[in-house]
Parts: sequence; structure tokens; C-alpha cells
Amino acid sequence: MKTICVFCGSSSGTKPVYLEAAKTLGKNLAKQGIGLVYGGARIGLMGAIADTVLHYGGEVIGVIPKDLQDREVAHHGLTKLHTVSSMHERKALMSELADGFVALPGGFGTWEEIIEVLTWAQLGLHKKPCAILNVANYYDPLFHMVDHGLVEGFLTPTHNSLLIRSSDPSDLLQQMLCHQSPEDSKLFAHLIDKI
Repeated sequence: MKTICVFCGSSSGTKPVYLEAAKTLGKNLAKQGIGLVYGGARIGLMGAIADTVLHYGGEVIGVIPKDLQDREVAHHGLTKLHTVSSMHERKALMSELADGFVALPGGFGTWEEIIEVLTWAQLGLHKKPCAILNVANYYDPLFHMVDHGLVEGFLTPTHNSLLIRSSDPSDLLQQMLCHQSPEDSKLFAHLIDKI
């Protein structure tokens, strides 16, 4: 695994542990020689993880839409900063550049980004690991929703296996490195008896 895309907030949140987790993950990425792909900002958790990876000698690639450069305060000290025309282009390029995906705490944009790449994995469009770093139980409500989707028959255990979860950055990366994506036949097995 050469690069991991990290989705996270352009805010630091209300708890210092969120910022610490971003820095710890950044240090782990750099120490393992894994480059960071992210949204290109120099503020919030986004800036913290980028600065940490750079501090430890790692590669950081940012992708930011032109109309957000000023609002999100683009980071100009990166290994590479791509300026794109839209959010759709941003997400597509981040996906193309990354070998896996991690969500740290964040808001609507972060949630949407990790759910989208999970959906792509569910549809068999990629076989890259998708993970959530559950800092201070931030993502527990999302995990409850996933469990509810399983109970109600909208997700299968195979779909659930696409989401790697951990509260520890080292453990999360290890799980990602060992991840085996399910075969397409297992992803779509629930549809066969519906036809």
C-alpha cells in the first residue's frame, strides 16, 4: 500500500483527542512509508495530519477545488497540491490516487466521502480497504446505523465486512494492510434469489 486517502474535518472539533488522533495517524503513515492523499487544507484535522506526515518525512498529496482554495485555506507546503474544478473531480482524483481510505472525525463532507467509497466497494467498483478511526467513540452512531441496516435486510454480513473499524491508528493500518476484499459473487449473492 503506497498511499492512503484520509477524509477528515477542516475543523479540529471540541476534544483535543481528535487532533491527537490525526497526528498519531499521520506519524504512523510516514513511519510506514505510506503517503497521504487528502483534501488539501492547512486547517483543522486536515492540516494536522498533513503537517505531521510532512514533519516525519512523508509524502502528502492534496486535492482541492478551485472555489474552496480560499475558504479551506489551501496548504501550499505539500509534496503536491492538485487544484480541480469541482467536488466530484476532487473525490474522483483522491480515489484514483489512493490505495485505501480512512475517515477520521468530521462533518457532512467526511461522512459522505467515506460512505461513497464504501458504496463503490459494495458495488465492486474497487477492492481498496475502507476504514474508520473511531476516535472517542465518535462514529458509534454510524456503526449503530450499519447494524440496523443489517437487521432490516438492507446490508449483508459481506457488505459489513467492507468496513474496517478501530479506535487505534496502528491497529487500523495493520487491518488495512491485511484486508482481503470479498469476491464479487459474495457481494451480490443477496440479489440472486430476488431475481
